[in-house]
Amino acid sequence: MPASLMAAIPALPALLLGFFLMQAGNTFQGTILSIRGEIEGFTLAEIGAVGAGFWAGVIIGSLRAAALIRRVGHIRTFAAFGAIAGAAPLVHLLVMDPYVWIAARALTGFCFAGMFIVVESWLNAGASSENRGQVLSIYGMTGLLAGVSGQLLLPTTDPAGFRPFAIIACIISLALVPIALTQGAAPAPPGESSHVGLSRLYRDSPLGVVAGFLSGVTTGAFFTLGPIFADERGLNTGQIAIFMACGTLGGFVAAWPLGLLSDRFDRRLVIIGAAAAAAASLALMLALVPGDAYPWLLYLCVALFGGMIIPTYSLALAHLSDAVAQEEMAAASGGLLLAHGSGAAIGPLLAGFAMSATPRGLSYTLVAAQALIVVFGVSRLFSRAAAPRAHKSAFAVEPPVPVGTEFAGAHTTQG
Repeated sequence: MPASLMAAIPALPALLLGFFLMQAGNTFQGTILSIRGEIEGFTLAEIGAVGAGFWAGVIIGSLRAAALIRRVGHIRTFAAFGAIAGAAPLVHLLVMDPYVWIAARALTGFCFAGMFIVVESWLNAGASSENRGQVLSIYGMTGLLAGVSGQLLLPTTDPAGFRPFAIIACIISLALVPIALTQGAAPAPPGESSHVGLSRLYRDSPLGVVAGFLSGVTTGAFFTLGPIFADERGLNTGQIAIFMACGTLGGFVAAWPLGLLSDRFDRRLVIIGAAAAAAASLALMLALVPGDAYPWLLYLCVALFGGMIIPTYSLALAHLSDAVAQEEMAAASGGLLLAHGSGAAIGPLLAGFAMSATPRGLSYTLVAAQALIVVFGVSRLFSRAAAPRAHKSAFAVEPPVPVGTEFAGAHTTQG
């Protein structure tokens, strides 16, 4: 890790380690809940609602958690939210009821939003304009690697037993340790936030808002119901873990190349191309006969699919930043987060009901979302000229659950 970053943010290793453990535990939990819900006889609509509950909690938490940080500070806030988030997986184990699961998952989302805000506002406060992009990109890549690691924990335990929930609780609880014991001074509490309405954002960057929303629909639906999709393609538990990990790994590998392309060319073309490639890779997965296809073909397809859908939020954010004034960017990013989170809450619900109606419901939902990005993006090509290259902002990789960067940036640091 560069010495200059360590000098600017002494707590950087502790923050990244805590974030890694949080994200790994959360990713593992999301996959386990989908598989265990199916084992317990939950309907696909109910499983989708459990996934939607997490994102509903994230949205509420991203709007409310800063008040607690202002009252008690970063470390105490992180410890309180982490303790609750560590206990929540055990609620799923103790009460096998879909409505309790929805509430517990929403509580987890609320707590994770607060924890992400603590970590990212700490990073944001310590970073300068010269290294902020580097810091946040390292943070985003750490989140993607944590997502891969969390998925690969699935084969180590039986989804029908109690061990996965105990492991998740342990991982999330351990995330408290490096941050609680850090010797680096916590930053001043954030000030009051400013906001830019979605209608204003849509006027400034229609494709940015639409792509941000639909990327939420896609990622929310896929990471909630993707394990069930993989099971229906004939994969066993270990193969499902690899399947989901490949989806996240694809995003890790493709994020920077897509970002560099978007810095060089019209970002709208990159967003359109990524959506078209995602739809094509999903269509290829559907064409493979369940049980007869080589697993590596499915892994390759889902890696391409994940590589196209995961960076879309980062591309949409970069496209939005090209259209708004620099002093409004932090508040505008918070508005895009709201659009993305709303899509991520709606996506699992839509896909769950669609899968209840037809076996290919998830695929239809995902393809429809990507097709809408393509159609709307092409229409925008004929409505507005591309942003001049000199006016473009630098691309930065966003984490799989983008919360705190946008929120923290929308605040002014006190004292």
